[in-house]
Amino acid sequence: MKTRGLWSTLALVVVLAGLGAYIYFVLNKQTDSSSSSKQEKVFASVSADKIDEVKVSSSAGDATTIKKENGGWQIVQPAAAKADDNEVNGITSALASLEVTRVVDPNPSSLNDYGLSNPRIEIDFKSAGDKDYRKLLIGEKTPTGGGLFAKRADEKRVISIPAFQESTFDKKPFDLRDKTLIKFDRDKVDQIDIVANGKPVDFAKSGSDWTITKPIAAKADFGSVEGLVGKVQTAQMKSIASDAPSPADLKKFGLDKPQATIELAAGSSKATLEIGGKADDTTVYARDASKPMVMTIDKSLADDLEKGADDYRVKDLFQFRAYNANHVEITRGDQKIVFDRVKGEGDKPDKWHRASPNPADVDRDKVDGVLAKLANMRATSFLDTTAKTGLDKPAMTVDVKFDDNKKEEKVTFGKQGDDTFASRGEPGAMKIDTADYTEFNKALDEIAK
Repeated sequence: MKTRGLWSTLALVVVLAGLGAYIYFVLNKQTDSSSSSKQEKVFASVSADKIDEVKVSSSAGDATTIKKENGGWQIVQPAAAKADDNEVNGITSALASLEVTRVVDPNPSSLNDYGLSNPRIEIDFKSAGDKDYRKLLIGEKTPTGGGLFAKRADEKRVISIPAFQESTFDKKPFDLRDKTLIKFDRDKVDQIDIVANGKPVDFAKSGSDWTITKPIAAKADFGSVEGLVGKVQTAQMKSIASDAPSPADLKKFGLDKPQATIELAAGSSKATLEIGGKADDTTVYARDASKPMVMTIDKSLADDLEKGADDYRVKDLFQFRAYNANHVEITRGDQKIVFDRVKGEGDKPDKWHRASPNPADVDRDKVDGVLAKLANMRATSFLDTTAKTGLDKPAMTVDVKFDDNKKEEKVTFGKQGDDTFASRGEPGAMKIDTADYTEFNKALDEIAK
């Protein structure tokens, strides 16, 4: 009985050892084969930058032919148009780097099983010097969904390629089209004219500063204006409503009398975008005024054009900051308070000196704190007039020189009941938070004695 048990155990060990060796051999061979397959390129000799013509036949049944011209891509079929270079370059890069996941069938008797007798997607392309197209045919997904059955037109074998490449190759004509609304040189834009619902808002640029010229003359917030220019530059068409609209079409699209227009001038060069009526809940009709084509765009851009001048005005009362102020004069009624920054000698820090009243050096941190409260004041709203603001008899006037006395700002403050207003010399008035004004004055009292 013991001998029989021993022999059974030995036999089991031998079987397990053999099975382990078989599994190791098979899996190792599969791994080597898989590794080898992954290293094989579908088009081994193709370089992306050498491809100069591509034809994409999508699963939707349409075809787009694109050719490289003057370093850029142009759609030549089904209609001449500028191509989206990034989209086309994505296809050429994928063709050059595409790898064989595995060889599915080296000698298929029928391509029907793989959806390749009538491929869903076909990519034809030529590189410099090619007489004939090279072709990639793409069929159905593999049973696991992780790959796509594919083959080269000049090879018999069926291979699989990664499934994620479907989104790269399966492109309709609109997908491959440049969707830029209007073209202009952003860095050179020096004037912007907007008309929305009959109301104009105009801007002019001098150096690096934007100003509002209509309907008022006022400082414009640089970030807000540049943000608008950036939105126009990067906005993309959502669809094409008509390539050649008739007068009746323009009326239907609301472009016979645009709801809004924005004209961006760069010297003598101008670009104008016209906004029409609503296409659906999220888009509106629009067109480049220099071209007939009507497209749809995101409604948010149209909403931005309807903003008033106040939305683009500088909200900060002051541009100086505590660290770059040099001279401060504050007048409250009969009281005049003057502070001067005194440069420190050698490694010594700067200090603040009160010149009036009662000349004396003042704690630097306290003065910086008071100036920070002043510099942080912002307009909460704008008024068209100074009537009933108290600005005719200012409660306080602040004059600040900064940036080594190269720049100067002057702001007056008025009180009307519980409300506080300010003016920096522009038309109308700014309403500010009374609590900020009160807190500043309390802090000023501590260092004004």
